[in-house]
Amino acid sequence: MKKPATMSRVSAFAAVTAVVALAAGAVQAAPTVAATLRPPKPVHHTSYMPGVVGAARPVPSSSSQHHGGPGKSGSGSTLDYLGGPVMPANTNYAVYWQPSGAPAYPADYEAGLNQYFIDIAHDSGRATNVDSVSTQYNDAFGNVANYTSAFGGALQDTDAYPPDICLNAPICITDSQLTAELSDFIDANHLPRDLAHEYFLFTPPGVEVCQDDAGTGCSVNAFPNPAFCAYHGFSLSQPTFIYSVDPYVVGNPRCEDGNHPNGRTSDGELQGGVTHEHNESITDPTVTAWTDYVNGLVTGYELGDKCEWGPITGAPLGTAPNGSPYNQVINGHLYWYQEEWSNRDQQCMQRLSPRDGRATAQFESRPQGGSIMTFDATQSTAPRGGVAYYSWQFNDNYNRAYSQLRTTNPSVFHTFPGSGLFVVALTVVGRDGTSIGTARVIATGQPGPDPVITVTTASPRVGQPVSFDESASTDDAGSIVFAVWNFGDQSAEAVGGSLNHTFTAAGTYWVTLTVRDSTGQWASITKAVTVTAH
Repeated sequence: MKKPATMSRVSAFAAVTAVVALAAGAVQAAPTVAATLRPPKPVHHTSYMPGVVGAARPVPSSSSQHHGGPGKSGSGSTLDYLGGPVMPANTNYAVYWQPSGAPAYPADYEAGLNQYFIDIAHDSGRATNVDSVSTQYNDAFGNVANYTSAFGGALQDTDAYPPDICLNAPICITDSQLTAELSDFIDANHLPRDLAHEYFLFTPPGVEVCQDDAGTGCSVNAFPNPAFCAYHGFSLSQPTFIYSVDPYVVGNPRCEDGNHPNGRTSDGELQGGVTHEHNESITDPTVTAWTDYVNGLVTGYELGDKCEWGPITGAPLGTAPNGSPYNQVINGHLYWYQEEWSNRDQQCMQRLSPRDGRATAQFESRPQGGSIMTFDATQSTAPRGGVAYYSWQFNDNYNRAYSQLRTTNPSVFHTFPGSGLFVVALTVVGRDGTSIGTARVIATGQPGPDPVITVTTASPRVGQPVSFDESASTDDAGSIVFAVWNFGDQSAEAVGGSLNHTFTAAGTYWVTLTVRDSTGQWASITKAVTVTAH
């Protein structure tokens, strides 16, 4: 993911809060981009990290990045979960925007791109191509980025291009103009807007895209300020829609290496950004899910970005009849494009074989006075060796960084800048590399819930149902939404606001009530209950 020059940390944080608090269908934020081109220097101050095909990658001294041989390129640091949604399934549309009199696409271009979408849909769910790498990533809503693809079809947009605002090319379209057109086109054709459908917009040769009206950060064939080969984002209009912008980059060595195993110009477009954006959209559609962090700073690396440097394709599987190498065989057709980053294997992969057992991520939060909160992830698990470390994202710095903590201790505390609602996300990483994420909105500056145990059975005896109730519990920040009881007699815990329990032996039992409120905060209280014999 390479964000546009107009994308700020404030809008990214707002997106996280909206996603986690309101659910995936109500996301509202600015677009983000992903690219495969490295300009002379980053544009503005956002986490914009383009790269050159096949170039060596500079390694910041503050990071844990490393290089490997073919098939092992990319940053060595793990993708972390920020709290937003993934796409559990994806239906892809190819939108060709070509009004009357516009430049023409090459004769084989559209057919080749359509074939790619048909092919990945045909092999959907298999572990035989790079889309399988994305299936290890999940979200806090219980979704997994499953390899479940469909092709919605090829769509022709013949609306006239808007008047030029950016002047970086004879035909120059800004992102705001482009998303406005897509929004109108989607509505006019009664197409869906949600996190299960994505619109790939292709422009003909000579039609360039810039991120803003000033022409800051433009597609690779635009001058000045060439900055990206392709990008993905989501709309400001409601309901939101997911889209990818793919200007014509075939033949540009800063986006593709010229190997076209299908013998079509579309091979260059696929390598130049389409497959990259497809997988990044699935795992990070609203720029609030899986992203790489270094010392709390957003690097801008999604799973595609971490594999666009050095040897980006891995070892070839063979050579096509025209002499081009290929590394993917999808629905019987040959393809050559980049790998994607695997947390599990800590390297870039062409494909990911399924493995039994998934990690689990869960945490409790409790106020400790003022804006200090404690967090406990003790109940999180990981197969094959247990948990290696916990990565916390507190999302409380609105400027250049997110507060991040990686630790082997499941219990941590954090001081927030003040009272309010914050999205706290947790990534649990197993010793075998398996990772999983969860998140919740928490309220700081609040005392949290105040649980109260009421025993409504007078002088309880052995074998007699004893009535317990928590309805006297209070909460200043929200409402009680969950209650769990431990009766102190080695019986199973029970869930409910009001319930009965039968003790089988006389004695004094320490009954513990734990409640959670609507802001996600927990509190417990213990009360002694004496049970007598018959």
